[in-house]
Amino acid sequence: MSEKMKTGALCLIDYKSGRYIAEFVERSQNNRTKAVVKILSVVDHPQQGDLHHPYQVDVPLFHQRKASAYLEHVLLPMNMIEIYTDEVVDYQSSLAYALQRQLQELAEKDDEWSKKAREQLLLLKEDYGY
Repeated sequence: MSEKMKTGALCLIDYKSGRYIAEFVERSQNNRTKAVVKILSVVDHPQQGDLHHPYQVDVPLFHQRKASAYLEHVLLPMNMIEIYTDEVVDYQSSLAYALQRQLQELAEKDDEWSKKAREQLLLLKEDYGY
């Protein structure tokens, strides 16, 4: 991440197994190695399931992960922030596209984890109003 990142600059971040386009807000006042960004668009919807036991179904809790919300502020390390210079798709369209793309990828697989992850995403799709 560039030391020259300025307030309002667009950036690409990975956060809680999702990928987003965000706007740089500020460096953290308490910890200068972290920064606050605000979510603008979804690139990749977060992965479902237990991240400590990836692609396993027999886990204590198979997590359902929603995408971060539009304009949600996120604190993360500066080295996880990349400058972004491409187009920004509006949040609702980007969320619908990322969700549909992940559902399609899972539908093409025939294993228990993919089925379970797909079930969780279909519930989220309903919750998102799609």
